[in-house]
Amino acid sequence: MTAPLLDLHRLSVRFGAFQAVDELSLHVQPGEVLGLVGESGSGKSVSMMALMGLIAAPGEVRAETLRFGGRDLLALPPAERRRVVGRDVAMVFQDALTALNPSYTVGFQIEEVLRHHLGLRGAQARHRALELLQQVEIPDAVNRLKAYPHELSGGMNQRVMIAMAIACHPKLLIADEPTTALDVTIQAQILDLLQRLQREHGMALILITHDLAVVAELAQRVAVMYAGQLIESGAVPDLFEHPRHPYTQALLAALPEHNRGARRLSALPGIVPGVTDRPLGCLLAPRCPRAQARCGTERPPLVHQVRCFFPEPTNAHPT
Repeated sequence: MTAPLLDLHRLSVRFGAFQAVDELSLHVQPGEVLGLVGESGSGKSVSMMALMGLIAAPGEVRAETLRFGGRDLLALPPAERRRVVGRDVAMVFQDALTALNPSYTVGFQIEEVLRHHLGLRGAQARHRALELLQQVEIPDAVNRLKAYPHELSGGMNQRVMIAMAIACHPKLLIADEPTTALDVTIQAQILDLLQRLQREHGMALILITHDLAVVAELAQRVAVMYAGQLIESGAVPDLFEHPRHPYTQALLAALPEHNRGARRLSALPGIVPGVTDRPLGCLLAPRCPRAQARCGTERPPLVHQVRCFFPEPTNAHPT
């Protein structure tokens, strides 16, 4: 196996007393698509923002290893790390309208990325910005360059964000719930666009999503997070066919196609723990149907890519 493009080991993010990310370890191979899933509050977005260097005080970020493309990001001066991350790692945020600056045209904002990271200016920058809008399939791209974000639809703004993200030919693209605020038809178009761009550019892609059906269709591997911890990871479709962690099983059981004929969707009771209700033992124990005495007092380690004292046996078939 080739060396991973991204290698995170024991990444932690803390906001005061709240442990938002708890010793997360992940790796992504060049050109791989990784699905990062879990409920809201599980630490998916925060962990990727920590990689991007976007966690501001009072947030505290620590990691044992944070390597990208063979370079130790922790050892780089802040300015050099920003250059590497801004050029080689890009992130598409879930709400494009708030991520874009309402005071500038979309063309100006794309050109600003090109000026800062590639040194392009004037006609060169405008030509490249036009090419990028055409790549993300925005119609009438020449006139769209002159538009402000509020003059474009949500789907168009998301395409502009994707254009900015791929402007410098990144090796890794992080898409954070890229279809959350869009209607179903536009969601499918944006996902198809991301898939096409990932293949054409040979990028690695981390897709942060609640939608397991999307992960099953687009990703090669999936990592499941809960309350800041990685609780299970594996290849697609192996993890979907034979989930071992009770939380992964609950997520899959809640899919509509697994509830045909039922009066209500299957659901896991309770909520992700916050600052004041974080359990002493396994973080899922208060919600877990299989919890035993040990689960209430001890934190399970991640063993063979599953964090559970009593995981489903590898040869078991889910019901």
